[in-house]
Amino acid sequence: MSVVYKGNEYMKYKVGIIGTGENARDHGRACHNVKQTELVAICDISEDALERFGNEYQVSRRYTSADDMLAQEDLDIVVISTWGVHHAQVSKTVASSGKVRAILVEKPISYTAAECEEMIAVAKVNNILLTEGYKWRYNPQHIRVKEIIGSGRIGEIKSVQSTFSSPLVRFAPTNNWRYFRERGGGSVFDAAGYLIHLSNHLISSEPQRVYAIGSFIESVSAEMSAVISLEFSGGETALLTSSYQYGYCQSTAILGSCGWIRMDLPFDQRSEREVEFVEKEELAAMVHVFHDNFNTEVYQFSPVNEFDLQLGHVCECLDTDRPPLIAPELSLENMRVIDAVYESLQTHEPVDVPAS
Repeated sequence: MSVVYKGNEYMKYKVGIIGTGENARDHGRACHNVKQTELVAICDISEDALERFGNEYQVSRRYTSADDMLAQEDLDIVVISTWGVHHAQVSKTVASSGKVRAILVEKPISYTAAECEEMIAVAKVNNILLTEGYKWRYNPQHIRVKEIIGSGRIGEIKSVQSTFSSPLVRFAPTNNWRYFRERGGGSVFDAAGYLIHLSNHLISSEPQRVYAIGSFIESVSAEMSAVISLEFSGGETALLTSSYQYGYCQSTAILGSCGWIRMDLPFDQRSEREVEFVEKEELAAMVHVFHDNFNTEVYQFSPVNEFDLQLGHVCECLDTDRPPLIAPELSLENMRVIDAVYESLQTHEPVDVPAS
């Protein structure tokens, strides 16, 4: 579809969402907010979840089987928002149907790098756009930071130090999926994936070696916290911390050869987090640039809905036949690092990341 408008109206892309739990609500809102999209069908194995979500977003076409939804609906875009452990199989089912044009998969794109490779292969054979939901990549804050780095104002990037933590253990019930490795939970999948992707993006390279230390608690199969060290081919480093045990923290320091950048709230500016019982006024993201002569630059960014920007980008890619900002090959690189992180957590040794 290369025409954006039909008369004075937007061409509508029909969207289906598979997985109608907590995370899907942001995608549902985006479908209503983005003028080019219409949420027409939803799918979940839980009829209760389907009813809650369908009633909230006024979606009457509800399915407990992805195959049934794909057979009966004429969809352009499918959003996959199931537990991460199911992403690969659902994505391959959708792509193999040949009935959609784009698949947006919540992060992490898969459970392992091998699964990601399979997803890419099936999407490519069926000529389907496949992209991963790292919504922050569309945020003006991140775009500005890349512009500052590209200008050379802080010199060459030498190290990234980043933390993403939330005290989940204080408020989430013991049956929450994030506590279970076999459901795709754990702070590495849920939070460190952001940090790894960001480090690769800022350093513009792939890590060669990983060393990780994890924190575990009884009756929980997933790591509650992790500290991850990455070594890059040019000598650059990253030190990343993800946690369900520490206080709320979203902060990133980017250290250059002649200055550094601090990013506040780089991943999630939502002012309401119903699941976490947090209600706060609108949250503004910040960027501080510190130069070696002690001059500073300060930028403040009004909150934006990253889910809206993300879905709008998918529509733009379909309009123009352009590749997505987050190509599946980038996601595969990310998954290779995550695989190495989990191996290091188990062996307590540094692990080399397989070359792409």
